[in-house]
Amino acid sequence: MEKQEYTITLYTENSIGMIGRISGIFSRRKINIESLNTSPSEVEGIHRFTILITEAEEVVRKLCRQIEKQVEVLKAYYNTNDELIWQEQALYKVPADVITEKAYVERLLRQFGASAVVIRNDYIVFETAGHREEIDRLTEELTKYGLIEFVRGARIAIIKDSAGFHSKLKQFEKEEPSQEVVENEFLEQGGNVFTM
Repeated sequence: MEKQEYTITLYTENSIGMIGRISGIFSRRKINIESLNTSPSEVEGIHRFTILITEAEEVVRKLCRQIEKQVEVLKAYYNTNDELIWQEQALYKVPADVITEKAYVERLLRQFGASAVVIRNDYIVFETAGHREEIDRLTEELTKYGLIEFVRGARIAIIKDSAGFHSKLKQFEKEEPSQEVVENEFLEQGGNVFTM
């Protein structure tokens, strides 16, 4: 079984302790989470987890089935990088004098699509988004010029061949509508109904 990167996408109810329960499933199986992002989804009240791991497909399949057994988890998907549109975001703090004095660094930042977020006399903070390899290359280059600080955000991803969870939820509601609430006809007659 060959290991490769998989992105697991979970749709869950927004409940306290959900991150702990999900990460516990990975810990018990001794699977390292390389990246974890949580955010609201396109459906109100539903949250989306995007989890990056490196593992064999069979292990990932079993893991998703186990995660779906959690009461608050509505659906779990797993995909390879080829099946996704994905990005990671990064922030870089660079000495201001390096940018003003070295044209190469300025060209490098433009080449990687970096834009200034904060400009101060002593440093400039840039942001960029891209694939991990691109961010790693820019980090490596900026290290040569006195990179002060660097932080990378978690992966965010959208499945290429998917109509989205919202449309699947609407289809499910259409095919299996919830039954209307039926009032108990004996509710007000408690003393008369349950007498011996």
